[in-house]
Amino acid sequence: MVRKRWSGRESSRATVAAVSPTVDLGPFPDSDGYDDARTADSADPLAGFRDRFADDDPELIYLDGNSLGRLPLAAVSAVEHAVRTQWGSRLIRSWNERWWTLAQDVGGRIAPLIGATADEVIVADSTTVNLHKLAAAALTAQDGRDGVVTDDLNFPSDVHVLRSVATAAGGELTVVPSDGVHGPVEELIGALSDSTALLSLSATAFKSGYTYDLDRLTAAAHEAGALVLWDLSHAAGAVVVDLAGAGADLAVGCTYKFLNGGPGSPAYLFVRRGLQERLQNPIAGWWGDADPFEFGLDHVGAPGVSRFQTGTAPILSLVGAEAGIDVVADAGMEAIDRKGRALVARAEAQFEARLALLGMRWASPRDPARRGAHALLAHDDAWRICQALIEHGRVIPDFRAPDTIRLGFAPLTTSHVEVHTAIERLARVIESDAAAGYSADRSAVT
Repeated sequence: MVRKRWSGRESSRATVAAVSPTVDLGPFPDSDGYDDARTADSADPLAGFRDRFADDDPELIYLDGNSLGRLPLAAVSAVEHAVRTQWGSRLIRSWNERWWTLAQDVGGRIAPLIGATADEVIVADSTTVNLHKLAAAALTAQDGRDGVVTDDLNFPSDVHVLRSVATAAGGELTVVPSDGVHGPVEELIGALSDSTALLSLSATAFKSGYTYDLDRLTAAAHEAGALVLWDLSHAAGAVVVDLAGAGADLAVGCTYKFLNGGPGSPAYLFVRRGLQERLQNPIAGWWGDADPFEFGLDHVGAPGVSRFQTGTAPILSLVGAEAGIDVVADAGMEAIDRKGRALVARAEAQFEARLALLGMRWASPRDPARRGAHALLAHDDAWRICQALIEHGRVIPDFRAPDTIRLGFAPLTTSHVEVHTAIERLARVIESDAAAGYSADRSAVT
């Protein structure tokens, strides 16, 4: 597949006029910041990685890689090989030819991206199920402690799980309030007590992008005698994560966002090596048994992190996820982190120049050290503006209730010119009142 790169040199005005005569789609070569964005792209060491992803619509600006990463071209051939050759020809023999260890293999590829070792990470189930496993295991292992602490920036599914686990253990979940943007660090530390078994937070908040200092919060929890469980879903593949350096105990994360694993691709979990034999999988299943083909009725957990598997591994999804993870590994997290921060900084500068006077509010941290690779913009009419931006502006972000548009800047597939142009298109959508014709009723997926 040959992909036409949108360099910013070709104007798209003529080709999109029929789609929306009210919104100019750019690329706005005369606007402030455009030349600087082009210069940044020409010096970008990661620019070539865009060619490793499918892109059949070069006019579209995709800023939702923090929800679903683009399709790696290698995933197409990998899944086709798994279907036609491994499943189609080799059939059940493929289990002994690689499938049986694929979850460990892919976990080992994720490990260096999050500052872990290969024997501490395994791919299994969904993020929510893995969170339940590790949270319940942590509470069971903490004799005399049954409290769980989190904050209101955490992903709602995480809060639901943590509350159910705490309740089942006879304890309570403490949800520390924030200002909606920044992690309530001091208040979280103050909420830790001798009854706290677990502190669980999103390393990067799913809405505002606030990114915690893992070292500080982990140390504070350990000082209080609690374990720490991090959700890396919006951090891994976007910012540098060093679980070992932070002394982290437990972590979970998904593979379909910045790791480009594909829709519904399986999640992963991390258990610090020193904890692995102390914790037991509360959702025991044959896949996590020490000898699954013995078919014994008494479950004995497998050694190490493998005991946290439960059911049969989803092979085709694992194969696709592996291809996306490999691209991230090839690029390197240091370079990805630098570019992600630069893209958010560019969006922030363009916001001040174009959107601050149009009723939009910057709803992400201002400190570059405390934010991930996405930005949140608030507006009273955000839902309708978001729909107009997608249809007329040819920019795909996502909407987060009640009043925000989230822009995800996947460093491997987003250019500086695209960030500049997306903000300009958003400004012109607002200026043209293109949202007026849209319903305030939300779709099922926002």
